Amino acid sequence: MTPDEERRAFGARIADLRKRRDLTQTELAALIGRTASWVSQVERGVQPVSRLDVLQLLADGLGTSVQTLNPSAPPVSAPPPTTVEGPNDLDAARLMISGHPALGVLLDKKASSSQLTLSELNDQVGEVWELTHGAKFAELSALVGPVLDRLESAARVARVEDRAAIQALLARAYQALAAAFVRQDEADAAWVAADRAIRAAELAGESLPVFVGIYRLAQAFVRLKHLDQAEHAAATAVQALKAHGDAELATPEGLSVLGSLHLVLALIHARSGSRDRARTEIGYARAVAQRLGVDRNDFNLEFGPTNVEIQAVSTAVDLGDAGEALDIGAGIDAAALSPERRSRLLMDLGRAHAQRRHVGEAVDALLRAEALAPETVRSHIAARSAIRELVLIAGRAAPAELLALAERSAAMD
Repeated sequence: MTPDEERRAFGARIADLRKRRDLTQTELAALIGRTASWVSQVERGVQPVSRLDVLQLLADGLGTSVQTLNPSAPPVSAPPPTTVEGPNDLDAARLMISGHPALGVLLDKKASSSQLTLSELNDQVGEVWELTHGAKFAELSALVGPVLDRLESAARVARVEDRAAIQALLARAYQALAAAFVRQDEADAAWVAADRAIRAAELAGESLPVFVGIYRLAQAFVRLKHLDQAEHAAATAVQALKAHGDAELATPEGLSVLGSLHLVLALIHARSGSRDRARTEIGYARAVAQRLGVDRNDFNLEFGPTNVEIQAVSTAVDLGDAGEALDIGAGIDAAALSPERRSRLLMDLGRAHAQRRHVGEAVDALLRAEALAPETVRSHIAARSAIRELVLIAGRAAPAELLALAERSAAMD
């Protein structure tokens, strides 16, 4: 049977199982977090489904086993974990944002402002971002609470002339927290942090940081699998910038924000299985990066030509195009970027090798990613899913270093 015939046979099997469950394509798509168009393409044999995690999604949505869909797939003893069990490195930070940030100041009208100067508060927010970029989430969780307490109190009792600057620092701090929560798959907490970042930026009278907050918000929606909300948030931000942001888009900072929004749209479309739309957004981001010309870190977005290619690798992996991901990855030099970005590239290359069942290469990439940012690799759902898939593929021949990585990340729990 040719590959085309295999895809058509697979698609017919999916269509038959869907109809037996009395589901429309739209209903099945909603169950598995994809689009009706993607389901239609699968059933027509246009869209290949080779990744074990996507097969598992389809199997769960259809109420059957992976082996029923694809008899050659490795056996699955339990569904992939969706959350990290037990304590999380950001638990303290999560608790900190779970209530009103400055109740004491509201009750004590005589409360004094922080004894720290604006310069010192700025340095502390910079340290918050350093820990975020370094994926040092336990240290971040311990530091960010006191920093935000000082900033939230100062925003209410400081001299009027200082309050806009303090709100700007608050926006930056909450953006860091939103980014960290997304990377630890704490999406509901990321939503709260991003929303507070947007409000603080608006109170500071700064427009571009509001758009940065929307970018963080869209990422939270992606992690929550609210792809329609994610697309709405990011697309309306792009439209507003292009329609009214001539002054902003004449600056490198504005281009960084626009390019980052295109990258999050690429992520959204990749997760929904919209191959053409995902690649179109990568193309838009590449064009913006070309205008920018260099790698920058405006608003801690790390946007530039290199980060666009890192996202292109991730997009290809999400779409199941492992060969394309590996080809793009071979030409990337990410040495100048943060440990988090370099780790993410290696993690996605590991996922690509896993899709092609290259166990040795996948394990090597994942171990190098772990060396750069252990907390990210051990808690990220995509990484843990890839590790679990590698263990299943290797079976009894699984190398000791893979089994040890699976134990550290609790991938088989």
